[in-house]
Amino acid sequence: MRATRRGLVLGGLAAAALPRVAAAAEGEERHGLSSFGELKYPRDFTHFDYVNPLAPKGGRFSGQLASSIGNQSLGTFDTLNIYVLRGAGAAGMNLTFDSLMVRALDEPDAIYGLLARAVTASPDGLTYAFDLRPQARFRDGSRLTARDAAFSLTILRDKGHPEIAETIRDMKEARAEGDTRLVVTFAPSRARDLPLIVAQLPVFSAAYYANRDFEASTLEPPEGSGPYRVAAVDPGRSIGLERVPDYWAADLPVCVGQNNFDAIRYEYFRDRTVAFEAFKSGAFTYREEFTARVWATGYDFPAVAEGRVVRDEVPDARPSGTQGWWINERRGKFKDPRVREAIGLCFDFEWSNKNLMYGAYRRTASFFENSDLKATGAPSPDELALLEPLRGKLPAEVFGEPWMPPVSDGSGQDRALLKRADALLREAGCTRSGSELRLPGGEALVIEFLDDDPVFQPVTQPFIRNLALLGIRASSRMVDPSQYQARLKEFDFDLTARRYGGSVTPGGDLRDLYGSRAAGTPGSNNLAGIADPAVDSLLDAIAGAQSRPALTTACRALDRVLRAGRHWVPMWYGDKHRLAVWDVFGRPANPPKYDLGAPGTWWFDPDKARRIGRE
Repeated sequence: MRATRRGLVLGGLAAAALPRVAAAAEGEERHGLSSFGELKYPRDFTHFDYVNPLAPKGGRFSGQLASSIGNQSLGTFDTLNIYVLRGAGAAGMNLTFDSLMVRALDEPDAIYGLLARAVTASPDGLTYAFDLRPQARFRDGSRLTARDAAFSLTILRDKGHPEIAETIRDMKEARAEGDTRLVVTFAPSRARDLPLIVAQLPVFSAAYYANRDFEASTLEPPEGSGPYRVAAVDPGRSIGLERVPDYWAADLPVCVGQNNFDAIRYEYFRDRTVAFEAFKSGAFTYREEFTARVWATGYDFPAVAEGRVVRDEVPDARPSGTQGWWINERRGKFKDPRVREAIGLCFDFEWSNKNLMYGAYRRTASFFENSDLKATGAPSPDELALLEPLRGKLPAEVFGEPWMPPVSDGSGQDRALLKRADALLREAGCTRSGSELRLPGGEALVIEFLDDDPVFQPVTQPFIRNLALLGIRASSRMVDPSQYQARLKEFDFDLTARRYGGSVTPGGDLRDLYGSRAAGTPGSNNLAGIADPAVDSLLDAIAGAQSRPALTTACRALDRVLRAGRHWVPMWYGDKHRLAVWDVFGRPANPPKYDLGAPGTWWFDPDKARRIGRE
């Protein structure tokens, strides 16, 4: 499934303190930032603990895109411009650009300087000054300056993909003060973590775009300064990147032990079965397995038995994210939450997990599953302090135990759950005409599941059969990846299955998933069309939380409200990554806690490759 990365009036919520990135003292020059001020690495650190600083350079890495950003599609690509709405973006393009600062993958949210040597915050937390390294260079040898950074941040806010533009809308100005000083100012309503988000955005060449349309779909490799450059493009089939041998930042602490492969290649397949066969034949060397059935039964081919392909399960310490069928509430037939809940009752997770997924998963209930941000039990006093001012706008159940998806009898057609679904539909004013269910206005309730990959069909079809038992006429429509992307951008669907990755420290990025403004913005990730002032208020509380306990409280309160809204049919989650790789790689002894680290921290091992005949 897909994973994405992600200042309003607070109503009854207090908005006294300005959200800011905590620091030892405002006005102090810092080498890193984090949401609450904690930094693991000192100013003089030499490399991250999760890398091998002596990792050799060379060799090849090949795989498939497993998570997307911007306009990327998992099934195809037709543009190298991934940071705008138009087109389906290619994998790996983020590796061709640098940013002011980069994440430490063993900390919840800390970032350290790449283009920026240091950063200073004003006493009021509204201005951040980044001092850029004078040695920064684009691949053509031209100098990367603060003017390029100011241009990039401004154009991403004004013309970037909605998931970026919506998130950074409270960045008021980015301006250059000479070649090496970038000053960014924010609105008082800005989210706590907005400076961190801005600092991790790509920096483009202003000169390159002086005579080009930034929003255009193009297969021309853009000018970048990152560790890789585009080497080969076969639209819709593959993209190859090559390491920049004289990369200007290779010896910086944030880069040591990383970007080790001479070549990285991403392969595209429109069918997962075809992709798996290609992996088995050695067409690419790295695979993350997302299908439990294949993991349980498919890895019996000779390369596994001979030890040339090895499998591994890596613990995932991050929140599991949100995977489910999102119900498009922009369509009148889904406006009533009782209708949405009735639809969800027709999905028998217990049967599907046992019969189709080898019992590999747990049912998702929370929007912050697999983390302490998940709401449990009755609201705490701190949660009630956020929820009580909104009581008149919220369902009563928000103030009790949080909603949980029901547990079926595992038969595939739980009569008790179907009976409850039928009662909900009747309460919503639905009637029957023969075997057909009709909405209060007389319209037949017809549902289309939209997808671009048949992987969910074994689960979707029993779901559809149960809906038919209630008189709901449901069908599944498969479209090609380009059409799928276009329809999602325009919110042209009834239900669609999608996963968004979770963050240990969520903030303003959640507005793109659940905020009212995003609900009306084409291309945003608010697929359900959630437009609720109470949700917006809690999103503001999350974005402005001044401590991790306050953030946890606000997330739990939001979780209760979202779960009460029945905005989706939650699917399932696992707490491990399932990896299968041709045994040609070396890996650090201490992998990062919050990321797989591949391909960034891995390297090619020629001795292993020689042993299995893949030099």
